[in-house]
Amino acid sequence: MPDLIVNDPATGETVGRLPCSDAGELVAAARAAHPGWERTDPAERAALVKAGARRLWRELDDLALLQTRENGKPLDDSRGGVEAGLSAMEQYAELGPLHRGRSLQGPWGASDWMLRVSRGVAVLCLPWNDPVAIACAQIAANLVAGNTVVCKPSEKTPLATARVVEVLNEELPAGVLGLGVGDGGLGAALTGHPDVDVVVHVGSVRTGRSVAAACAARGAKALLELGGKDAMIVDAGVDPAAAAAQAALGCFANAGQICTSVERVYVHREVADAFVDELVTRAKAMRVGPGTDPSTDMGPMVDAGQRAVVEDHVRQAVEAGAELRCGGAPTEGPGSFYPPTVLTGVTPGMAVVEEETFGPVAAVQVVDSFDEALALANGTPYGLSAVVLTADMAHAQRAVRELAVGTVKVNAAFGGAPGGAASPHAASGDGFGYGPELLDELTRVRVVHWEPPPAAG
Repeated sequence: MPDLIVNDPATGETVGRLPCSDAGELVAAARAAHPGWERTDPAERAALVKAGARRLWRELDDLALLQTRENGKPLDDSRGGVEAGLSAMEQYAELGPLHRGRSLQGPWGASDWMLRVSRGVAVLCLPWNDPVAIACAQIAANLVAGNTVVCKPSEKTPLATARVVEVLNEELPAGVLGLGVGDGGLGAALTGHPDVDVVVHVGSVRTGRSVAAACAARGAKALLELGGKDAMIVDAGVDPAAAAAQAALGCFANAGQICTSVERVYVHREVADAFVDELVTRAKAMRVGPGTDPSTDMGPMVDAGQRAVVEDHVRQAVEAGAELRCGGAPTEGPGSFYPPTVLTGVTPGMAVVEEETFGPVAAVQVVDSFDEALALANGTPYGLSAVVLTADMAHAQRAVRELAVGTVKVNAAFGGAPGGAASPHAASGDGFGYGPELLDELTRVRVVHWEPPPAAG
């Protein structure tokens, strides 16, 4: 098999290469290692994960730079992602030994309880937009739960994750954690393998449905975080400049390549003009360039293919009557750069409203009421997250109750408490992706009923 070559999206230069993997060998090694790992004391499993995290903290800057060179995000953002991943790794090392079942009230003289046991071999199919953060959290959660792991990063960004796996394996027993390097063919072979017990997939809806079908066919667990088309509602009475600042963050951070990026904005007519003017001003002021440049506000798209999707959505919208207020054309020169773009007058039916764009595009529609905004925000098969900016407590409460998504953020584009879970709805996936609840997803429940031995005679 040929090596997998990784290019810098800012320059097109080769960053590195890795040898491709064999699915059968990876799964066989993980299956062979599982009995010993499952029987390892939970406190010892946690200690090994902690030791690996300590090693990785010493490589924080190198990991951030490597991640920036393979996916393009600004270096400060990349560093924050690595920090988040290592913090999650430490959190799961603390939570693992505390994960518990339940005792039940059975008959007198008997004992009844529900025991948590590992699932077995876990395959992680991970995305390119925040590879280290997601890999660290998912690897750690599975390891402390007693699963052995095959980690398959995206073929677009495998290098930093490969280094994470390499460092962790300096602490772990052989076979407990493997690295899968390859394209979608390897992913399909891993997720369809009969000896794989749980698959964690973070990626597209199309691939996620294939994973779900493959797992259902053999009774394996599928834990899915898929696409999104997150809405932001800008209510009457909010400060338009402050709202525009949140919209710019939600739409343009990491070039719009975050699972919970804001892709649709529904703004009340009362504040619409001032809001859009401020959003355009902020978009035009952003400095677009290589993520390694400290002055960069927004880096490139991950590759030319993802940029082409964004170009197509914007072009179709303009042809259908939307107004291009800024951006809308690829930056000339090397790299897959695309500027922050603001569209107004978008309407249902446009690809930029209906399909996941995953790029730095704010698609803005003016509404006349909060009811209209809620209805439009819910007019999608996706259900990942949504944002509402409002000074009206009643509207905030309605948003929390009525927005058909897994996560609702009030008056902030991003944020959340440490250990917070994520539970996508509808086409956006199924199952808890983070938090202590993730440990429940990655284990099985065994119900035990225990009575004294029968009396003699």
